[in-house]
Amino acid sequence: MKSFACGDVVPGCGRSFTAADESGILAQVAGHAAADHGLTDVPPALVEQVRAHIVPA
Repeated sequence: MKSFACGDVVPGCGRSFTAADESGILAQVAGHAAADHGLTDVPPALVEQVRAHIVPA
């Protein structure tokens, strides 16, 4: 299992995600980015920041 806290990349955001693997986290984060942060297209640099903050759950 892996986890990611959005606040590690976007200060003030309290959402966190858990999934079996990195791709599961990234899928959840993409939906969250669109719905809650208005990012319909997640830039590669942001994806790399998210990847850098994914940790074992």
